[in-house]
Formats: sequence, structure tokens, C-alpha cells
Amino acid sequence: MLLLVLNNLCSMESEGIVIRIKTPVGDMDSSVDSPSHLNFNDLLAAIRDVMPEATVTAFEYEDEVGDRITVRSDEELKAMLSYYCNTVMEQRINGLLPEPLQIFPRGVYSVLVNTRPESSSGRGSSAADSRSNDRKILLPRFILFINIINEHDLQYQEQLGHGNGGTVYKAYHLLGKRIVAVKVIPLDITVELQKQIMSELEILYKCDSPYIIKFYSAFFVENRISICTEFMDGGSLDVYWRIPEHVLGRIAVAVVKGLTYLWSLKILHRDVKPSNMLVNTRGQIKLCDFGVSTQHNSYAELYTPERISGEQYGIHSDVWSVGISFMEPLQLLQCIVDEDPPVLPIGQFSEKFVHFITQCMRKQPKERPAPNNLMDHPFIMQYNDGNTEVVSMWVCRSLEERKSHQAQRLM
Repeated sequence: MLLLVLNNLCSMESEGIVIRIKTPVGDMDSSVDSPSHLNFNDLLAAIRDVMPEATVTAFEYEDEVGDRITVRSDEELKAMLSYYCNTVMEQRINGLLPEPLQIFPRGVYSVLVNTRPESSSGRGSSAADSRSNDRKILLPRFILFINIINEHDLQYQEQLGHGNGGTVYKAYHLLGKRIVAVKVIPLDITVELQKQIMSELEILYKCDSPYIIKFYSAFFVENRISICTEFMDGGSLDVYWRIPEHVLGRIAVAVVKGLTYLWSLKILHRDVKPSNMLVNTRGQIKLCDFGVSTQHNSYAELYTPERISGEQYGIHSDVWSVGISFMEPLQLLQCIVDEDPPVLPIGQFSEKFVHFITQCMRKQPKERPAPNNLMDHPFIMQYNDGNTEVVSMWVCRSLEERKSHQAQRLM
């Protein structure tokens, strides 16, 4: 096998390769005579030559299962070429002609959108004011992927939910041959919601973590924006009840890892709650909904003790929200302010779990675990084993039970 790989590398070096750059207006092929001498900046420059309208900062390729892998450095470029080399070798063994290496550029666009004025009536408004309200305005840089998913390439299957200014659909992307989640938001909305949309797009663009929902594309149609992300077939945690501790522990590990990644980018989530934690039948757990990550007054933020008492929201407030997300909200607003923090029922959970929740929900923010110490808590360390099968089996079983109950109600 090693000899085959070496022979294939030599063949690629002598024959060269074709890199197919996928753009919104079509595919562009670029020949590379000496792949071993190709570096990240050279390939990025080639992409920018064919896409001068965009600021391309990285690109992606698809692995054997169709997942997108981001390339931002020479090391990641070498990994991509090595993967392509193995793919070409398999194609030749099977008597097939090698296909071009397909890459999907990522970048930044500034776009114009129509917005509805906050208020335009009244005696003080003039004709000039009215004309200015009808103009398009430039919002500060919506972040879009270059590999834009076209509206016509989507087959909408069902509505998943509604809220926060938009509606979320399950859809099939014909070209990508994958199920995606599409959040459709009308742009005749308040300025505050526009800011939340921009915040979410910018954060999704920055993030590259297995614990953060993956962002595929965004596009405009008839003054509404559609945001396409990966589809998590298990849905959000708020629809599940009585989650076993051994499952909850692994979910907590993923949530803490996702938040730690966000904090490393100096981003506060501000809305940590079960409905913003997604699971799938592969046992993955991912955070979503970053529309309020740079804003204030989200539901989760309002219910932290410091915000209720008028103090400032900080990184320790996200820690508090982790604790409240993993227990029943039996006590209400006044209890959180005036009484001791809620505690888990004695004897129903392990000491490690009870201690973790208790520490996260201490009344004084500075008494809670430091964000960089959360991963070292015994409860998190116990379940930080990478075992996705436990969560996968629980999600699959829960979905089957839910489907069975729904069928019984229809009988």
C-alpha cells in the first residue's frame, strides 16, 4: 500500500493536478504542474483572481463522508492534498479517471438590503425624509460563504420552528446532496433584530469547532435572508425529558467545550439554554443561535442573578447559565435573587454532578468556576471520554419513543 501511495504521489507530481474552484457563477478549473510546491497563499491568490469581488480568507474541501474541511494554512493544505492523493489512487485502482480536486472558497461580502424605517409618520417628516427612508442602506458587512446555496437548489420539506424574527425549515440541498436547516428572516424587521442577524452571521463565520453548529451559506431573496446551517436530526434539548446522568454528562462536556471555544474568541454566548443545544443521531452536541451574543437582554441573560439585581453580564454569567440548563427551573425569578441558588434533589444524582451544578450556580459570579477551569471539574473529566455512541443510542431511542407516542395519539 505504501508503494502504491508513493507511486501515486510521483504520478501526481509528474502529471500535475486540476483544482476545480466552485463559485456562485460556475466552476473554474486551475492546473497545478507541481502539487508538492503548492502553498496556501498561492492557491488563495489564484482563487482571488477568479473571484475579485470577494475577500476570500479560506477554502473548504469535502471528505469521504461529505463533511466540509476548512483549509487556512500550509499544513491543512498538505492534509487536503494527501487526502486527494489517496482518493485518486482508489479511483485508478477501480479503473476510473481521476476527478479534479474540488474546493469551495469562503469569504466576505458587503451587501445592500432594504430596511423598513422604525417610524416615518408624523408632522415633522418631510418629503426628503420619506425619500431617504425608501433608499437601500448598507448594513455593516453581512458575512456570507462564497459557495452560496441557491434558493432554487433547495427542496423545503417541513417547518422545524418559529421565533426570534424568523422561521426555520428542514430542506434538501440538491447540489450538495445533504439535508440542511434554513432559517428564513424577513428584513422588514427592527434594527435590533437586524443587528442580531449580523451578529449571528459574523460569529458563525468565525467559528470552526465540532461543538458549534456548522454554517454553510446565506443568501438574499425578495428582501429576506436565508441562513443555511447543518441539520441536527435530534433537535434541541428542550424537547427531551428525564435525561440520564451518564448522557447528560457527555452533553455537558460538549457544551463546556463549545463555550470554551467561544470564550477563546472573546465571545459571550449570552443565551445558553437547552433550546440552543442541538443533538443528532450520531451522538454529536452543538451550540447554536448566536443572534444575541453581542447584544443584551436575552432570556438566559435576564435570569442570571446579577442581571436581575441590575449588575453587569460577564463571562461567569455564561457559567451560571450552564448550571441552570441542566436542572429543572423549579424556582422562579424572586427565588434566584433573594434565596439560595436552586439545588438538585438529594440522592437522585451523583455527588460530582450535584457539586458541578452547585458551583456553576453560586450567587456571586466570582465564586463560580473560572471558565478555563470548567474542563477540570471531576464531573466533566469523568465524562470527557469522546463516547458519542452513548448519546447516539439515547437520541435514537428517544426519537423512536416520541414517534410511537405520536402514532398512538393518532389511533
